[in-house]
Amino acid sequence: MSEKNLTIGHLARETGTKVETVRFYEKSGLLPAPARTGGNYRSYDRAHLNRLSFIRRARDLGFSLDQIRTLLALSDDRDQPCAAIDAIARGHRAEVERKIADLQLLRAELDRMIDHCDCGIVADCRIVETLSPLTSKQVSEH
Repeated sequence: MSEKNLTIGHLARETGTKVETVRFYEKSGLLPAPARTGGNYRSYDRAHLNRLSFIRRARDLGFSLDQIRTLLALSDDRDQPCAAIDAIARGHRAEVERKIADLQLLRAELDRMIDHCDCGIVADCRIVETLSPLTSKQVSEH
């Protein structure tokens, strides 16, 4: 099959995307509908491959589908300033930084739980105690 005529399977393999995901991107408008062959099979071209590669890379970087939709719309007008694209990337980076901070707090809490465990028996396990809504001591008091 020539580079100008890619099947959905070939397009999926080239971009590391599942066939179902390619169809989803088409239905959601992120990927334009391809031409159809005489047998009514999808026929993709290099533009589809490039666009799907862009979508995959953006997804790998954690951009939402709405952000990708906006990035694609902005990137389609090659002569405009890229300030709007920069703003989306900066906003996404701030979101990633918030998530990293949350994960660091989570790690600290897990470290605290693990550090307080004596590795004795489950009945005395500080990790189970921390995770339980009511400790055995609180249950006996009620």
